[in-house]
Amino acid sequence: MASQRGESAAPAATAVKKRKGLDKSHYLYIAVIVAVVLGALVGLLFPEVGKSLKPLGDGFIKLIKMMIAPIIFCTIVLGIGSIAKAATVGKVGGLALGYFIVMSTFALAIGLVVGNLIHPGEGLKLAAYDPNKKAATDSTVDFLLGIIPSDIPVLPTLFAAILVGFALQKMGTQGAPILKAIGHGQVLVFRILIMIMWVAPVGAFGAIAAVVGATGVQAIVSMATLMVAFYATCALFIAVILGGLLKVVTGMNIFRLMKYLGREYLLIFSTSSSEAALPRLIAKMEHLGVSKPVVGVTVPTGYSFNLDGTAIYLTMASLFVANAMGTPLDLGAQVSLLVFMIIASKGAAGVTGAGLATLAAGLQAHAPQLLGGVGIIVGIDRFMSEARALTNFTGNAVATVLIGTWVKEIDGEQVERVLSGNEPFDEQTMLAGHGEHHTAADAAAEPARPVMANA
Repeated sequence: MASQRGESAAPAATAVKKRKGLDKSHYLYIAVIVAVVLGALVGLLFPEVGKSLKPLGDGFIKLIKMMIAPIIFCTIVLGIGSIAKAATVGKVGGLALGYFIVMSTFALAIGLVVGNLIHPGEGLKLAAYDPNKKAATDSTVDFLLGIIPSDIPVLPTLFAAILVGFALQKMGTQGAPILKAIGHGQVLVFRILIMIMWVAPVGAFGAIAAVVGATGVQAIVSMATLMVAFYATCALFIAVILGGLLKVVTGMNIFRLMKYLGREYLLIFSTSSSEAALPRLIAKMEHLGVSKPVVGVTVPTGYSFNLDGTAIYLTMASLFVANAMGTPLDLGAQVSLLVFMIIASKGAAGVTGAGLATLAAGLQAHAPQLLGGVGIIVGIDRFMSEARALTNFTGNAVATVLIGTWVKEIDGEQVERVLSGNEPFDEQTMLAGHGEHHTAADAAAEPARPVMANA
């Protein structure tokens, strides 16, 4: 991509630009942490005041709900187009897509299993969310909440998006301008969502204060339990599932691969974004010995379709909300939710707040009364973003090696030299010669991708 060539030519300017972006992201991160702490303190010390702040959380939930339909529509339409284009790349594209669908489904299922074992959120018994019920607030609060548009039903939107996506496929080249226009629309939608996420500290403050005010320390314990369980699940998924698969197929130790990608892990941890390491992953996978065509198709496609960490998060967070509201989901509801998340999670590809919107969409489609619990997740979502991003990144790195092995497009001797440290990666020429990769990868990626932030 041209921008990558530009980065190679002007590293200083790029560093300044990236640094500026990092600062903004960190300001939001810090603001959310401060809001959560203050909300918990207000709820513990002044319970009645905390309960009265609930409209702040409700307002933020309404803003997220407002964005669900356009996000689902744009991402599903573009996602179907991406699948068609990736499949045309040939054996590599088809194999990669099949692997991504299987692994994403498996990750979602693991989230459900762990959630059913630990029962996160159990005992909180929060009040159910009823959008038609007038809250006991003054007229000013009612007026302000009434400004925010009502939500659009999710399942009809999903159905319409699938029909539009396949219709555009059938149109061939005639549908390309429409796909491009929807791609630009997606950029606009995600830009609005990113703007909304800057209100997250206010929403988190109100939601946490209200929950802690109503339930006391139990709320803090439940949120901590979910976070610890999520981090542990991601760690086990990487070490056992991805590590075991990598060992069986290639004989490679996943910890050697992770050591090789150490700088990328530090970058992801500091930015909470796996997208920040995308150009480096392309360059490093080629240096490792995977052929350019395999890397050029697998890595960009994986960044949209292989979100293992996000998948685990979506299912565990859904069960947490359901238990917290005192209405646990039965097995049938869990399976239908899993099927919905398999499709809708393709819209959670690294944009700040998209995962939260996808979670809200799943709950709204299956149990609208559970939406009130999303306010709690707002407060701890940022604390789980690093684990999501690291798991997503590792899943895509492992996928690239596996696909390269299956299609016999990997140099085993080069792999051993690199992982043993005998042929170190040259940081000075990291982006040299990689401009053509995004051209090839565009066949497997979306027509237009917004600026990514939080995986």
